[in-house]
Amino acid sequence: MFDFENLKVYHDAKELNKKILCFVKDNKHIDSYLRDQLRRASISMVINIAEGSGKFSKADKRNFYTISRGSVYECVSIFDIIHDEQQVSNEEYKNFYQRYETISKMLLGLINSQK
Repeated sequence: MFDFENLKVYHDAKELNKKILCFVKDNKHIDSYLRDQLRRASISMVINIAEGSGKFSKADKRNFYTISRGSVYECVSIFDIIHDEQQVSNEEYKNFYQRYETISKMLLGLINSQK
């Protein structure tokens, strides 16, 4: 078993990524650049958790968890843009926002544990 498989934040991020990939496929009316960027940032959120867990030094782990958290912020920002353009419902926006907020807090905990 790999270390990242023991992290709740990894499983939560992976589950959210699955929902994002479905969202992107189902919402072709959203600008293709934004859909592509959302897909990339969402995947980055997941894979940087995995990659960080495999690093030996605390500084390296912290760096990858920080990158993952940056990808979370990127996803939230993209949702903010598409919400402003009324391309996502308020309910869907709030649901994704809350899930990203939870993952962000979990990542902050991981980042702070690597000091």
